[in-house]
Amino acid sequence: MYVCVCKAVTDSEIREAALNGAATIEDIAETLGAGTGCGCCREMTQHLIDQQHTDHLTHAA
Repeated sequence: MYVCVCKAVTDSEIREAALNGAATIEDIAETLGAGTGCGCCREMTQHLIDQQHTDHLTHAA
């Protein structure tokens, strides 16, 4: 699903970036551009980053 409509960034792209080390909205903005338009996606973007990191830690244990 599209999370950032302004920059056409999907949840899958955000999760992949988080897996590759993106830890903040600023990291995602730099790599994918999400959150740099209207900003409506910033809360969902942070949620996806946090969720991906939690899922990764859970599966690594």
